[in-house]
Amino acid sequence: MREKKTHIYVDSQARTLLLHSLVELKNQLIRQDKYGDCVDEIIFKVANAPIKNDVVSF
Repeated sequence: MREKKTHIYVDSQARTLLLHSLVELKNQLIRQDKYGDCVDEIIFKVANAPIKNDVVSF
């Protein structure tokens, strides 16, 4: 069975906040000597995601 994919659409400000939060999470995991490669994968996906200009803010 295939994994269900979830798509989120964020503006540039929310994207920046999301990236900073993910980097902070990775740093916390490193300080705790825990595995953080899964966070790297998400950071890569967020940083390289295509940008859409028709995003609606809530």
